[in-house]
Amino acid sequence: QVQLVESGGGSVQPGGSLRLSCAASGSIFDSDVMGWYRQPAGKPRELVAQESDNTWYESSVKGRFTISRDAKNEVSLQMSSLKPEDTAVYFCNVWRVIGGTNINYWGQGIQVTVSS
Repeated sequence: QVQLVESGGGSVQPGGSLRLSCAASGSIFDSDVMGWYRQPAGKPRELVAQESDNTWYESSVKGRFTISRDAKNEVSLQMSSLKPEDTAVYFCNVWRVIGGTNINYWGQGIQVTVSS
């Protein structure tokens, strides 16, 4: 079992920066893919950034967000040049495939609000 705890959210003005951190406890494998999703109010959850052998970013955050696997069980998301449309609850995610079965673990979510 894996537990994920996010930290670092809050409110910021447009153009500002925030850094989200996620600490995982439990069994984390080198092959696990760690990433960040977000869910704006009233909208579905979407993948923002993912770190594995390759790094992937959602197109609207490319050049503004940077995901970093700081340790085997830690992942962060540095967010710069924030826009009001980045406002959402952000979720840390660990994804693994075991025996052909996708297994996802989620943090509790953390609010990011970008507003003047």
